[in-house]
Amino acid sequence: MNAPSLPLSVLIVDDEAPARRRLRDVLADCAAELPVNVVGEAETGLAALEAVQRQPVDAVLLDIRMPGMDGLECAAHLNRLAAPPAIIFSTAYDAYACQAFDLNAVDYLLKPVRADRLVRALSRAHRLNAGALEHLRAAYPKARTHLSVNEKGRIVLIPVADILYLKAELKYVTVRTAAREFLLEESLTRLESEFGDAFVRIHRNCLVAGARIREIGKLPGDDEGHFLRLDGLDERLAVSRRQYSCLREKIKFL
Repeated sequence: MNAPSLPLSVLIVDDEAPARRRLRDVLADCAAELPVNVVGEAETGLAALEAVQRQPVDAVLLDIRMPGMDGLECAAHLNRLAAPPAIIFSTAYDAYACQAFDLNAVDYLLKPVRADRLVRALSRAHRLNAGALEHLRAAYPKARTHLSVNEKGRIVLIPVADILYLKAELKYVTVRTAAREFLLEESLTRLESEFGDAFVRIHRNCLVAGARIREIGKLPGDDEGHFLRLDGLDERLAVSRRQYSCLREKIKFL
């Protein structure tokens, strides 16, 4: 964090109201030592993203285990902002996870939060780097609920449930929903590893939402060439010969 002027503006994010109240009380107890302005609260990762984009803050006190979008996913989306806030995670005791925080020099608080520990964390809070977040996700493995892109300085969220296909093109992946396309700077292999339960590979450069497959057919004049169509999209997507037999087996169980 680049030495913001005091008081620090802070957003509290936790799905449990008593935990949010506890943080407010502890912050009030710390006021003489470290002036803080709590600008708001959020009980979900989605609400936190909306709040920070409405009103930028110096730091976010972010619970990890929340339903839907958890704290690690929320932090990854926040990091796409041009000026992301410092992140301090809060968690119930988990030796493996805390070791991951320590190894990656990421600030975290154990619940119940103590005043001295909170002051220390806020005093040294800094922005996270992508590498540290990747290592932390190994401690808390959970597929994201959304992908995100930065468009004109704002974070646009793409619900994974809305994605029809993911197609690798040069150094980008095209993310296609029924409404539009997005360009994502992630690898198709990484996305397949994370979302392999919901997406199936139909070509070396393309994954499709298995539940959205509505038709598989043969290409005209090609005995071995196949294509498929997805619900909500007229486009025909090529199915490679290598993937065709695997695809037929997989869709039996989708």
